[in-house]
Amino acid sequence: MPKPKLTFAAGLYDRLVPLFAGQVKPDDFDLEFLAINDPREIFDRMAGGLEFGASEMSSSEYISRFSAGECPFVAIPVFISRVFRHGFMCINRNAGIKSPKDLEGKRVGVPLYTMSAAVWARGHLQHEYGVDLSGIQWVQGAADNSGTHGNPTVMPLLKHVAIEQNQTGKSLSQLLDEGELDAMIGGLLPESLGRSPNVQRLFPNFHEVEREFFERTGIFPIMHLVVIRREIHEKHPFIADSFYKALCRSKELAIEHMRYVGAPRYMLPWMAEAIDEIDEVFGDNPWPYGVELNRPTLEALVTYLAEQHLIAKPMPIEDLFVPVSSPT
Repeated sequence: MPKPKLTFAAGLYDRLVPLFAGQVKPDDFDLEFLAINDPREIFDRMAGGLEFGASEMSSSEYISRFSAGECPFVAIPVFISRVFRHGFMCINRNAGIKSPKDLEGKRVGVPLYTMSAAVWARGHLQHEYGVDLSGIQWVQGAADNSGTHGNPTVMPLLKHVAIEQNQTGKSLSQLLDEGELDAMIGGLLPESLGRSPNVQRLFPNFHEVEREFFERTGIFPIMHLVVIRREIHEKHPFIADSFYKALCRSKELAIEHMRYVGAPRYMLPWMAEAIDEIDEVFGDNPWPYGVELNRPTLEALVTYLAEQHLIAKPMPIEDLFVPVSSPT
């Protein structure tokens, strides 16, 4: 009997390269890996049209759909994108913002209010710095060009939030540079950072801030996880565990490759020094999969989602994922 075939769309991250290259293969099904390096395109095509058997998916979009009971896919606890977010908050130097609290009452740009990066940034501002988010005027639109951030299909907010759509014909980056926005958060840094004297990071020492945050909280923000179409999971439930094991093997091989610094695989001149810091801060497992090893991060995420009115209330973390083998 032939194995089932699964089409998987994701960015070509280092932890997925062994899977893409065929160095790692799932045991129980045949995988077709579609490398698409624009996450927003993947999310829009999967959420809007279920175009893939499995895909990378925004954690906030998945959890909001799961919470609402309108989720056409299931998730496995593989977190292929994670990013600390303090370094992605930018301000206009002339906006009078000297500390995070000064963001209260300001106009803040965001590509998509519901995107995971924005959820994490707002959660940090509220929980770490006491920022009252209720008085902020959010301006939503593409970061570095006019128009919208992709063509998202997202769940509606459960409470009114002051969000206006950018219809100026300019990008959020331009508006920040020109002082029409006081600040900007999101998944990418604005093009005006580094080009314009008017734009700077809210946390110039973001590396130190993010390291201290992780060492104190154990939270390494999760952006994207992996989903499988529910109809495929119901027909072939073994695929979830088989896929999880393959993704774990791929990550482990990628870490092994990363640690070979005699001929570095990445264009990072001080790669060996970076690995030393990774080992000091994260230990021997800097990118854990599975529920238990990520509990503080996942619990923070569902708390932020509830506080920001994307879900009605936090849910047990285990409920978000289908059962798989031991975490790694």
